[in-house]
Amino acid sequence: MSTIVNKKKPNPIDIHVGSRIRLRRTMLGMSQEKLGDSLGITFQQIQKYEKGTNRVGASRLQNISSILNVPVSFFFEDAPGDPATGQPGMAESSSSNYVVDFLSSSEGLQLNRAFVKIEDPKVRRKLVDLVKALAAEADSSSS
Repeated sequence: MSTIVNKKKPNPIDIHVGSRIRLRRTMLGMSQEKLGDSLGITFQQIQKYEKGTNRVGASRLQNISSILNVPVSFFFEDAPGDPATGQPGMAESSSSNYVVDFLSSSEGLQLNRAFVKIEDPKVRRKLVDLVKALAAEADSSSS
């Protein structure tokens, strides 16, 4: 029998849930320490959750969703499928990762934080229309 220590790799779902915790926490401008304090745990434990090193239990995930003001399902959006069964994730699509990439960028975070502060739905709609028009103009000028 071999005595080689086989370090277990984190489960892809645990990694995904952790990345969604980090995404939402940073969207809110909340530190790992503040989230940890709210949960009664250390920021190091939050780091382990966010990396997927430690699995988040159901009750803890419920507490995190409450503190971060999102439904528990938020943490599973676009989760990877089960490779054993070949089943797709809950909302898996080929283009879904661009949202996470965008919101993980400095510009994406700044834009999102500013946008959610706009309370008037008409102003929000006009802003979306403006961004679409700018994107269309950029597309047509690069062709």
